[in-house]
Amino acid sequence: MFLSLSSSISCRAIAALTPIFLLAACSQAPVQPSTSDGPLLSMPAATCAAPVATCPACPVCPVVKPPKPDAKPLQAAQWSDLPGWNDDDPSAAFVAFLTSCTALEKKPLWQTFCRDARGVVDKNPASLRAWFESNTRPWALVNPDGGKTGLITGYYEPVLTGSRTRSKTAGIPVFGPPDDMITVELSDLYPELKHMRLRGRIEGRKLIPYYSRSDWAAQEAKRASDAILFVDDAIDFFFMQIQGSGQVQFADGSRVRLNYADQNGHPYKSIGRWLIDKGELKSHEASMQGIKAWAKANPKRLAELLNANPSLVFFRELALTSDSPPGAMGLPLTAERSIAVDPRHVSLGAPVWLATTRPNSDQVMNKLMLAQDTGGAIRGVVRADFFWGSGTEAGAQAGKMKQSGQMWILFPRDHIPENSEGGVK
Repeated sequence: MFLSLSSSISCRAIAALTPIFLLAACSQAPVQPSTSDGPLLSMPAATCAAPVATCPACPVCPVVKPPKPDAKPLQAAQWSDLPGWNDDDPSAAFVAFLTSCTALEKKPLWQTFCRDARGVVDKNPASLRAWFESNTRPWALVNPDGGKTGLITGYYEPVLTGSRTRSKTAGIPVFGPPDDMITVELSDLYPELKHMRLRGRIEGRKLIPYYSRSDWAAQEAKRASDAILFVDDAIDFFFMQIQGSGQVQFADGSRVRLNYADQNGHPYKSIGRWLIDKGELKSHEASMQGIKAWAKANPKRLAELLNANPSLVFFRELALTSDSPPGAMGLPLTAERSIAVDPRHVSLGAPVWLATTRPNSDQVMNKLMLAQDTGGAIRGVVRADFFWGSGTEAGAQAGKMKQSGQMWILFPRDHIPENSEGGVK
């Protein structure tokens, strides 16, 4: 006789009925539960009473350990915890921080700190480190599982060749946010859903998902007159979407900058992972360079490859007024001193100590960085995208960077951040 009981029944109730079950179960050869039926019982051990008798068919309550609460994302740290703190020259990072202060000084937390930073006169490396030590306190970033190590990738600003009009060499259209794409800020309706939004389009009286990358391909011919400009290479343009910005050089040598304006609302999916899963590339081959080489060797499968990522980025055109593109704060990024972070966990504009290694190596790279950007694929507490700069060499570094690393955020000394160990909930 096989018994199948709901797990919502407590083990105390089962124990009270055990003598009756035993009379039926022990009067015949025990029947083993089938693998399709699952376990006989699944009950919290804390409510179990001792059985009054035993036999092979007796139900047994498993020991269930209560789940551990998620670790708080910030943990107080000491300067000695920061690997290589005394070896880095923070001068470039300090200049980048003063750039961040353009936005930060509007916030009460940073007003005094930014004012004091502007007054720093002695800017040699040792003095700047001492200034940070006197005016800030490091907080280790911690993942929900308690781990302090996360993924550090790289990005850069590519330079593409293009034209204002479609031509034989420049036929890939670049679009701004479409007029028919609706954006809903969920925090306007539900404050607890801060940083979350919906994107879609109206069909009849319904809001439905916006076109995915593969669906958008059919829209391009209809919307060609809306294109900002045209570029010459589909795979390079795809990587520009991943980077979030890029430059386009015209035949006369002039350039413009394209910067992220919006996204179609579909989740980002890695085409490198797609190639690995399809058996087309090994894991160590799935760098930007490896993906481009595969695309060049398989031109007939290029659309299939790109459409594996349904996410699509729309751009805005900017004048080329600085060497670097603006980040999420609207301020120019600093090559090798700016990182993109998840703003749900890391305050934009804040200094961050990053302990990682150089691309595709174990060579230590510990640097003071500024959290000045965000990215659709940058999700998690200990997670960062390292900005390498613009052009081919920066792209070579960014394309092969997939390192592990640790991060510490530097807050004004007297500040106890929310969700920190010992801080305010």
